[in-house]
Amino acid sequence: MRVVTWNLWWRFGPWEARQKAILSVLRELRPDVVGLQEVWAAGGENLAGWLADELGMYWAWAPSPAPERWRRRLPEGEERGVDIGNAVLSRWPVIAQDTLLLPVPDDLADGRLALYARLAAPACEVPFFTTHLTSAPGASSVRQEQVGALARFVARHKGDTPFPAVVTGDFNAWPDSDEVRLFGGYKTSSAVPGQVLLDAWEYAEPGAPAATWSAENPYAARLLEPSVRIDYIHVGPPGPVGEGHVRAVRRAGHGPVDGVWPSDHAAVVADLAMP
Repeated sequence: MRVVTWNLWWRFGPWEARQKAILSVLRELRPDVVGLQEVWAAGGENLAGWLADELGMYWAWAPSPAPERWRRRLPEGEERGVDIGNAVLSRWPVIAQDTLLLPVPDDLADGRLALYARLAAPACEVPFFTTHLTSAPGASSVRQEQVGALARFVARHKGDTPFPAVVTGDFNAWPDSDEVRLFGGYKTSSAVPGQVLLDAWEYAEPGAPAATWSAENPYAARLLEPSVRIDYIHVGPPGPVGEGHVRAVRRAGHGPVDGVWPSDHAAVVADLAMP
């Protein structure tokens, strides 16, 4: 099962050209499941829905309940009615879904969510999640609260399936940060006692380029921040016959397509074992 996570940079920059570049990358990757963040919807159109139609996939969508702070960042005249949220694309039907509004103080509240989608894969059901944590650099304590809520959300929805939970998203946090370690539960005490969610990048080839937020990308470089991996695929322990075991992991979408960078983030791609 090929899993992708990708932050699509909403309606910022040359979004119409970027939309085509995003599709090109996903079409080449041929994923089975995709977790998307910063997905736009406007005027009856939805970026995730369009991608799903083009790729022949099912989809689920969770709009932010507080898009106003995002809209103020768009050019005047373009902001009206544009929504933002998380989405899941899947080769298999979505048979259940739920949404979690992540905890955040009022001064940072912009409606960030976690989306759960249960997927009817042929061998067994897959509990799949995607999320987008608070981005303020000094908000590690807030993200720790958010991953605690996210971990409990995952535990509630894991259900009776041999396939482990798969959690994707933009955590806006470095791999050695307290919030990422807390969520994983194998380098420090787990947010949910006994729950382990392994960072798939532990299986990456040694020395493989890892930064999903990179100064190589002109959209990211303008902020003068360090190049680092802030996007993740986490997977629970493999099932009885190895379901969910990480076979390979790498970056994607980390260069221009016909001269256009698809997003300010690179994607992460992981291949997981299916029974």
